[in-house]
Amino acid sequence: MQISVLIGQVPVTWDVDANLGTVRDVVDEAQPGDMVVLPEGMLSGYGEDLTPLEAVDPALVDHAVAQVAALAVDRQVQIFCGSLLPWQGGWCNAGLIFSADGDHHVYRKINLAMNERGRLRPGDDLPTISIEQPRGKFTVGVQLCREIRFPEQWQHLAGAGAQVFVYLTNAANIREVDGVWRSHLISRAAENQRFVVSANVAHADQHCPSMVVSPRGEVLGELPSGSPGLLRQTLDLAQVGNWYLGQRRQDVLSVTCHRPT
Repeated sequence: MQISVLIGQVPVTWDVDANLGTVRDVVDEAQPGDMVVLPEGMLSGYGEDLTPLEAVDPALVDHAVAQVAALAVDRQVQIFCGSLLPWQGGWCNAGLIFSADGDHHVYRKINLAMNERGRLRPGDDLPTISIEQPRGKFTVGVQLCREIRFPEQWQHLAGAGAQVFVYLTNAANIREVDGVWRSHLISRAAENQRFVVSANVAHADQHCPSMVVSPRGEVLGELPSGSPGLLRQTLDLAQVGNWYLGQRRQDVLSVTCHRPT
């Protein structure tokens, strides 16, 4: 089975309406059946300084979520994008999945960054999501930003059936060493034999690329850092495998996901 991916490396602001307009602009370039992937915090806004979140109207974010859900159905695409979401009396950092058939899924980031702790509520589940297209079904796992540092989460998602890792980030930190996060993305793909589809914000200090990596660790496409751009790539899911995962000594070490009660 083959799937078509369209990555949007675009700016993200604290203006929800402006962000929603950016989403529409990217989706305007999509074709029916595309899997459209956009950065972390795409709807609400995001940044290392989360103080502006205090001025964000939760109702406006909820409205934007509903608008993107309708857009996915209207254009017959799957949309993956990030947003800070109202949740449990506060906010969480979420990866949103909008299906062409109207389904709406949420992954809530479980490993919060230091600037998020105390401001955002962490999730407590690592779900996989089944996506249905005319050509068939496939399964994805979503990870957000600093979760690139926790390979056991990715291994669990692969073991749970994810064929594609969708990675949404807002990585623009001058303190990070150039090239490290790019290397992490290649490792997550190769060690799990899964596709990695990464979307980062367009920013002058961007330190993680927007790119597609094959299950062999080959970079199939990559956008230049710092500038807005679109990347289209076709993924052949027949390349996904369990050769390495199947060789794990789970009698010595195993990765276990503790489901919420």
